[in-house]
This record gives sequence, structure tokens and C-alpha cells, in this order.
Amino acid sequence: MPGPHPGRVVSVRSDTCVDTATGRANDEAVREMMARGMRTLTGAGTTRDAWRRFFEPSDVVGIKVNCGGYPFCVSAYEIVAEVVRQLTGLGVPVSQIYVYERFQNQMDEVNYAPHLREGVQIVAAERANRNVDNSGYDPATYLEADFFGEEDTRCNMMRLVSQRLTKIINIPNMKDHGATGVTGCLKNIAYGSFSNVARTHQRGKSHTYSVVGALAAMEPLRSRTVLQIMDGLRGVWHGGPFARTTRYVFYPRQMLFGTDPVAIDRLLLDIIEKERRAHGAISIWDRSPDSLKIDNTRARDADPNVNIIIREPGHVEYASTLGLGVYDRARIKVQNLQV
Repeated sequence: MPGPHPGRVVSVRSDTCVDTATGRANDEAVREMMARGMRTLTGAGTTRDAWRRFFEPSDVVGIKVNCGGYPFCVSAYEIVAEVVRQLTGLGVPVSQIYVYERFQNQMDEVNYAPHLREGVQIVAAERANRNVDNSGYDPATYLEADFFGEEDTRCNMMRLVSQRLTKIINIPNMKDHGATGVTGCLKNIAYGSFSNVARTHQRGKSHTYSVVGALAAMEPLRSRTVLQIMDGLRGVWHGGPFARTTRYVFYPRQMLFGTDPVAIDRLLLDIIEKERRAHGAISIWDRSPDSLKIDNTRARDADPNVNIIIREPGHVEYASTLGLGVYDRARIKVQNLQV
């Protein structure tokens, strides 16, 4: 990261990609969106050649999904399945394709297996959030930081990422987040690949401003994450990263393609802010103590004008200072397609 296309984003929209009445995605429309997006991003003449710009048969490929928004907003089955189809079409064996997330209980809920080719590996690092089992993490690759005087001050990278994968495709959703403002490419790949990250935001304060970028910049995660595909078929404008109700679900009906996570997340900030404004909700940039009800998730879920933590959407700009991508909107080139 930021890869061969810094400051470039391809936005593909389709009015038919998801039925907003049922929430169901249209597989054919999603495939066309992905084909157009990949060809436009790479300049390749065929979809196969576009994928070949990033992957070869010897690669061991991780697909970083987002399962936290189950049941209404997770990395779409149709997108993940099409990624697998394209990889196997290049000759990557299914045994070398890993769909991964941190928590097994979330992976079990989403259940990608019936939607994918048999033999694709589905892997989680630990059973559930705040679990004591760290066997899925690499003890030699970690970020050391003390935020609130906690006993365990390390965030360890998943063994899968540090020891097995050669390439990673990041598939985040378009979601609001109570601590970071949004949860996009940067947070999905960073907080989804390391242990012990929930400790960074609690008691009304968030250290995510610097930690999201610091984790994303760590090797070998940084150099192995080669492609960003943001799933905007559905989105969450409040209460994220969860989607326990349809009340805060909306339908951008678009996908964003690129190699620069900062550029894509910069667009996401505007998308979520615009949707919140349309509903009369406070800004993701709001830092007023009047909006703060510390750790009161029930109040937050009931009222989009409540924060439980002072949010840090500035984490996207901070990540740009680490060389992870382009933040300045005037320097980001967006190519808009309609299919």
C-alpha cells in the first residue's frame, strides 16, 4: 500500500446490483461491476488480464472480509465468490485461497462456505472478541503500546498474514464507526489482522487516530495488501461497525476499486457524512461533550445524535502521513462508471 495506483479510485455504480426492498444482491450485476472496475483500474483489455496484473498461480491469496455487520452488511457473498472465481481462473489453487477474519464466531454466522468453491480455506485467528487464545497470532510481529494502563500492551499480527499469505485482497464495507468515524479499507485490514485492538477505544476516548495507520503500515501486511475492493452494495450510516437493525442501513449501490486505501477511505468519509446529514444526524467529526454518552451503546443505537466515544475520522489523513496513500481530495482522481 498504496500500490501502483496511488490517488486513483474507480467507482462503479449499478441501479440493479441490489434489491433495496429485500437487500438481496444481483449476482450478474455484481460480476459486471467487478469486471468493469478491474479493467478500468488496470487499463487491461480483458478481465482476466486485469486480475493477472496482481496475481499469479503461485500466490497464496488472502481475502480479508468484514463480518462485523452481520446480518445486514457484510462483505457480500457475490463479491467474495467472484474474487475466488477470478483467482482460480488464473490458476491459483483453491487450497491457496484463504477467506479470513479475526473471529470464528462471526465467520460461522456469515457462513461463506456454501457460496464458494469447495476447498477454499476459511480461517479465523480466535474464537471470539477478547478471547484469551492467541495461538492464531504471531508472537514475533506486533505493535507495542500502552493506552489505558492495560496489562497486555501488544497487538500481534495474525500468523496467516505474517507467515503464509503472499498477497491480500481487502474487501471492506461502507460503514460508520463509533470510534473511528468510518470503518473502511484502513480499519478493516488493520484491526482485522491484529489481536487485542479493542483496547484502543473505551471510556469515551479513542486512540484510533494513530493506531489504525500504524497497524496498516506494519510489514508484511502493508506490502502484501495489493488490492482494495470496497463493497458499497449496502452501507451503514450509524451504529457501525454493527448492523443489528435495518434502521441505519442504506444502499449506495456502488463499488470502489483501487490500490490506495487512504484515497478510498477519503471518499468514504464524504459518503457517510452525506448520508448522516440527510437523516439529520450529527457529523462524524462532532467532538462536542454534549453528544457524548460514554459507553452507552443502547443510547447510541437508539439515537443517531449520540456518540459513545469521541470519534477519530482523522485517522484517514494520519495514515497518509505514513505514506499509505493520498488524502487530499483535490489530488484524488475518481473515474465514475455506470453499469
